[in-house]
Amino acid sequence: MRRRGRPACGPALPFHPVEGSSGFRVSDEQRERAAQQLREHFAAGRLTEDELDERVQAVYSARTEKDLRKLLADLPRLPATPQEVKAELAQRRRHLQRRLIQETGGGIGLLIVCTVIWLASGATGQFWPIWVAIVVLIPLLRNTWRLYGPAPQLDRVERELERRERGTRRHQHRRR
Repeated sequence: MRRRGRPACGPALPFHPVEGSSGFRVSDEQRERAAQQLREHFAAGRLTEDELDERVQAVYSARTEKDLRKLLADLPRLPATPQEVKAELAQRRRHLQRRLIQETGGGIGLLIVCTVIWLASGATGQFWPIWVAIVVLIPLLRNTWRLYGPAPQLDRVERELERRERGTRRHQHRRR
């Protein structure tokens, strides 16, 4: 177990309390994050050395999230660290990837049905289910490139998925 006065190992993440949870007790990790934020504000010139010492002592003796929020209330929110930006980008990318796969799943099912029909009818002539595959796979490949290519365009993928979703909802609404 780590003592309260020792600095934490690893990157300092910002203290983000849960809404409406001011009565919850804080962990040592949350105290370390709040203390690190105070140190960064000191480095930016927002706190004097005396204020820093006083607030850091108060942070280490804080028991609830409300206590920590009081100590940081008069200070602006710090910009996101590169690690936070990278984590947010990865989380957003995973979310968009799941949505993309979900939307493509129906088209893949249709491709399988068409291929089974083609096989059941003797599999002669041209492989006509390729046209279904093209319609399904081109948007998937294009958006995958936008997600993982050299210059990710997450906003563009998100807009296209939203547009498709609105189109699907409009189409369903008309059918009723």
